[in-house]
Amino acid sequence: MALKGDSAAKKHRQSEVRRLRNKTVKSSLRTSVRKFTELVSQKKTGDAEAALNETLKKLDSAAGKGVIKKNAASRKKSRMQKRFNSLKSAAS
Repeated sequence: MALKGDSAAKKHRQSEVRRLRNKTVKSSLRTSVRKFTELVSQKKTGDAEAALNETLKKLDSAAGKGVIKKNAASRKKSRMQKRFNSLKSAAS
């Protein structure tokens, strides 16, 4: 890519590094959410609770790094917790 000046080239390199880092965090997050959703649909309460805790941690981490917005993380956490609570109450 032909960019003007050294600063533009450096900025492009930095943005590329950040894009790849954010991509890995988002991918890991999506995988974790998918795993939790599958466990809830299979009604595996114990495993779902472990997956929920892991996913909540990843959401907080991603929000802290600025990969996703804090309100988006909060919204996702709330919805997942609601889904887990309904599974837990249905099981008992």
